[in-house]
Amino acid sequence: MFTLKIHTVDFPQPLHTTFTSTTSAASGAAAADNNLKPAELMGVAHLFRQLPSATTPAITVANITARTTLLFVVAVPNYLTSDEFLLFCGNHVPHFVEILFLRNDGMEDRYSVLIRLENQLAADGFYCSYNGKRFKPTEVEVCHIYFAQSFEYTESAETASIVPPDYTELPSCPVCLERLDPDTSGIQSTLCDHSFHCSCVSKWTYLSCPVCRLSQQQDEKPACAVCGTFKNLWICLICGFVGCGRYEKGHASGHWSDKKHHFSLDLEKQQIWDYVGDRYVHRLNHSKADYKSALTNSRCSSAEECGTCGYDKGEGLDGALFSSKIEGIMDEYNRLLASQLDTQRQHYESLLAEAKSRKESSIAKAVEKAIFSRTNDLESKLEKYAEEKAAFAERNRELMKKQESLQNKFKEIEEREKSCLKSKDEKILDLQEQIRDLKVYIDAQRMVTGMDDPDGIRGGTVLPVESSQVSSANPKRRNSKSGRRRN
Repeated sequence: MFTLKIHTVDFPQPLHTTFTSTTSAASGAAAADNNLKPAELMGVAHLFRQLPSATTPAITVANITARTTLLFVVAVPNYLTSDEFLLFCGNHVPHFVEILFLRNDGMEDRYSVLIRLENQLAADGFYCSYNGKRFKPTEVEVCHIYFAQSFEYTESAETASIVPPDYTELPSCPVCLERLDPDTSGIQSTLCDHSFHCSCVSKWTYLSCPVCRLSQQQDEKPACAVCGTFKNLWICLICGFVGCGRYEKGHASGHWSDKKHHFSLDLEKQQIWDYVGDRYVHRLNHSKADYKSALTNSRCSSAEECGTCGYDKGEGLDGALFSSKIEGIMDEYNRLLASQLDTQRQHYESLLAEAKSRKESSIAKAVEKAIFSRTNDLESKLEKYAEEKAAFAERNRELMKKQESLQNKFKEIEEREKSCLKSKDEKILDLQEQIRDLKVYIDAQRMVTGMDDPDGIRGGTVLPVESSQVSSANPKRRNSKSGRRRN
């Protein structure tokens, strides 16, 4: 049985996929009941496997208690998008109830998928159809699926790393980054105690470990990786670095100062040194192989007791006890090494997370700075344009005032001209009337002078004569003139 813990600080975000929409449109009413909403989550998955015991059967499809409707696809290559993964699942997608795409920033080339199906029959069918199947015929990546009993979210990395009782966390293969499960694939360990899938390590063409580059040829004499000396050599139990001791050139202790790998093994004495405590880890740390060879050489070759070699059965019993103690110490060291490797993994994962956060913060600061500078430029341009607009508006108002004053002056001049023309016309009419009166007076004088009896008209009465030439524009002036003539 497997259980899953996800270390994340985010919430699942809805993921829009074109495959679900096209499938729903194509399937019509049958797809109306399937409200599949894919989601995406950023986090780190910790997969724990229940330790085998007499009461815990093997995890197979035939085991009913180990099967659930929750399936965990460990590693999907990143060249396969979410739509392509759903297309890879084919006709099993309508049986999906929930699907979560889990992505880890530390593994950008792969992601995991958590699927919940509607019933156990659909889950068994999906497991049998796709477990061990290649994602693409032209690629080598294989789909590995586990039945998960439960999963939980946590914001603390320490809480996510806590192993539940009777469970153990499955490590990852350094080559393909998938979980090392002996029930699903063969596991091969190197001389430096690094484990790989058999299919992954078989592709490695070099004679060194893919992780620490330690040579796997047992007949090769080890040497210091820095100076090449063969004396007083120590090997790092974390990464397999071989360096000389502090009594030579101190490259092993220098490696501890640089990498902070606490434990190192003396290749000659087979003793483990703790750099933090500055002491040996345990006083009994001799190799099991050396003891066995010494024990074999101390035995008497005779079938009966000869009394000369000093070997008896009590020494054999002590040797067995010593051998069991050595095995216990080796198990303890193995557990210690596993915990240190887990600590180093968490440390580097935290470093990666910090580096990513720093990168994101620097990008955010750069974007914010660019936006701020751009905003300041736009604001300065806007203020400049506003000032220009105000200046133009003030100039426009001044021009409008000038235009209005000029229009008023034009009206005044026009009225003055009209009044001047009117007065001139009146003067002309008056002069014309005066000229007419003079003509009439002169004509009358001539007539009187030419008459035979000029004195006969004296005492006569002058009668008004209607004339069409008399202007009606100034009747008062005409009457006044005619009155003067009468007098």
